[in-house]
Amino acid sequence: MFKRISGFIAIILFAISVQANPIHDLIKQSGDAADYPGAGKLIIFDSIFSDVQETGLTYVYTHRLYKVLTPEGALDLNTIIYGYDPLSAYVEIRKVLIHRNNGDVEELDTSNVMDYPAPARAIYWGASEKMIEVGRLEPGDAVEVFLFRKGFTYALLTDNGDDDKYIPPMRGHFYDIIEFWSRDPIMEKVYQTLVPADKLVQYEVYNGEVRSSLWKKGDKMLYTFAKKDIKPMQYEPGMVAFSDVATKLLISSSPDWYAKSLWFYNVNEDYGSFDVGPEVKAKVDEILKGNAKTEMDSISLLTHWVADEIRYSGISMGPGEGYTLHKGDMTFLDRCGVCKDKAGMLVTMLRAAGFESYPAMTMAGSRIDYIPADQFNHSVTVVKLRNGEYELLDPTWVPFLRELWSSAEQQQNYLLGVPEGADLGITPLSPPENHYFRLTGSSSIQKDGSLEGMFVLEAEGQSDGAIRGMFTRAFKHSWDQNLERELKQKYPLMEITSLEYDDPYNYLAGPVKIKISYTIKDFAIITDDEIIFTPLIVSGIFSRAMSHMYFNTDMKERDYPFRDRCSRLVELKENIKLPGSFTKVYFPEADAFDAEPASFEGGYELSKSGNGIRVDETINLKKRIYEKDDWDAFSRAVSAQQKFARQPVILKFN
Repeated sequence: MFKRISGFIAIILFAISVQANPIHDLIKQSGDAADYPGAGKLIIFDSIFSDVQETGLTYVYTHRLYKVLTPEGALDLNTIIYGYDPLSAYVEIRKVLIHRNNGDVEELDTSNVMDYPAPARAIYWGASEKMIEVGRLEPGDAVEVFLFRKGFTYALLTDNGDDDKYIPPMRGHFYDIIEFWSRDPIMEKVYQTLVPADKLVQYEVYNGEVRSSLWKKGDKMLYTFAKKDIKPMQYEPGMVAFSDVATKLLISSSPDWYAKSLWFYNVNEDYGSFDVGPEVKAKVDEILKGNAKTEMDSISLLTHWVADEIRYSGISMGPGEGYTLHKGDMTFLDRCGVCKDKAGMLVTMLRAAGFESYPAMTMAGSRIDYIPADQFNHSVTVVKLRNGEYELLDPTWVPFLRELWSSAEQQQNYLLGVPEGADLGITPLSPPENHYFRLTGSSSIQKDGSLEGMFVLEAEGQSDGAIRGMFTRAFKHSWDQNLERELKQKYPLMEITSLEYDDPYNYLAGPVKIKISYTIKDFAIITDDEIIFTPLIVSGIFSRAMSHMYFNTDMKERDYPFRDRCSRLVELKENIKLPGSFTKVYFPEADAFDAEPASFEGGYELSKSGNGIRVDETINLKKRIYEKDDWDAFSRAVSAQQKFARQPVILKFN
């Protein structure tokens, strides 16, 4: 239902007639730190007006009023920063007013606005930040900011001049994603967009409600969305992205995801992103000759060559970075690039090998909702198999990993750029047994409390990658040291007496397997009456492969869905020879259950003679992304494993 926007909103929405008195009154009536516990600053209003042109070019005017609540909030507002990509957007800090608590108003000299390169890591595409120093502020002061932007987020590889480079890639269409959430309290946020009346606009509000209205303004339609009293988002450990659970508006003139898919296909084919040059063809022939026996052999060999041999490094390679994938010949020559370059390189090599292959887009870290507003941050590859089915490949996420599509991306939305067009898809769950982590050990506790033993570590999938990373992410001379360091975090007195493992770089030969023999002084506490210890295998060693062990299971319930690194199967087994005959005093409580999100089975068994003990645990975590109602089963399984790791066995001498 459409509603009229309140008179209060009309006052703050970019009205030329806004004078000092209304702003002064809003500041005075907005409250102070006592009204907003824990907040350093208050956003009194945040107003955004977007004027969409026929080409899709958009002029965006932002008018925002902050109030300082605490000295920490004053520090946050010390500098106004406006980030942008000069290749696809133009921004201005047009005006900044400081409303002092005593009623004075100061206007900053915008000739002092500076334009600096934005901080960057791994991707150096020339992003910039415009900024202006506000100076010293005190609680009760307010800062009023007027900003202007034209353009969008992602560029194409074109040579257009003037305002053409600010027109969205899908010319004639526009989209916007407006977050009605913040880490700071907001008294009111308003978003208006003025759109040519002949453009079909669709929108949806997710995870909450906003007020809305629609009015005809000449040959355009004015859409208005507003929300009052926005509370700060509170982070919950392990939760999904804020954008998955907080109130947001998606608005777009694109008809559907099929249209976006076809556009993405055509823009790269027209540019020639995947043209095969002689150097690439020769390399593909070299990789496959004598090694590829099957269709999947060829796909695997090419995927892993790109994953391992094209370094992830985002340097600017042309007049724009974004939806157009750089040509495979260029990436092959440079031997580096970001996700879209690696994806494009793999498409090119697969085509050189005779496969039908295309690029795809996805969103790593958060959900893509169904309104076709661009929600992508990652590029991948898709190949068509002989049976007609498409298979996703991700050369960015699988270096030295025994997968073609990283299962750290399961339950993740994607869009294929294929000639027939495609709808939004989602990657399936990966069975936990594809990511098993196994520790199997045998040991003997000596009369002086020392421990002698050996164990075998085996891992597959994402668990393999977590263990193998100790080698592949380090210099070869430090491989043994890394293993020793991993164990000595838990047992500083451990001495490794023998160590066996295959070449970690030869990861396609089979799952990782490590065999370790060791001694540990003062492992068990032995008194005249008792022996106290925690079996090595269940103590939490190699937790790098068990990210679930870092969850705080004391939380009784969750407000939001949560996520782990990957689905996972953990199997822990150890037989321990004891220095005498014993009777049970205390074992960590055994548990066994099987629920849809997770399961656990584990317990201790003392031999009939009392001179040996066996411990077994099986933990089955069946998802990457869990609903909040899954927390009971997930936390029960994790808590049971944590209990075995933290609570010792206590035995009494017979």
